[in-house]
Amino acid sequence: MPIPELGRRSAKNQIQAYCERRVPASARHQVRLEAVTEGNTITIVEHRAPWRPEYGPEWSTRGMVRFRYEPKLGAWSLFWADRHGRWHRYDFAQPSLDVSVLLAEVERDPTSIFWG
Repeated sequence: MPIPELGRRSAKNQIQAYCERRVPASARHQVRLEAVTEGNTITIVEHRAPWRPEYGPEWSTRGMVRFRYEPKLGAWSLFWADRHGRWHRYDFAQPSLDVSVLLAEVERDPTSIFWG
């Protein structure tokens, strides 16, 4: 069962607004965050400017935080990415109907698992 369209749009808007607040305008030439939607997930993706000429001119991209809508629960769950890009359920926050509750946990980041 897919995410209800109104719920998806609301969650994506909240997550994208968070991404825009997270990186100051003065640093956006080096790092950017964006919310990418695919199926029942919305992923916060970090883009970093090239930092070594031998790696070429392309920005690097890495998934940082994933919100997955779980139809059976009718709620969002939170996931983190390990260094290999594999996703794991974040055990310190319960699934929530309101994605802003999970965004607050991401911002708080008590385990330093999202932002280091």
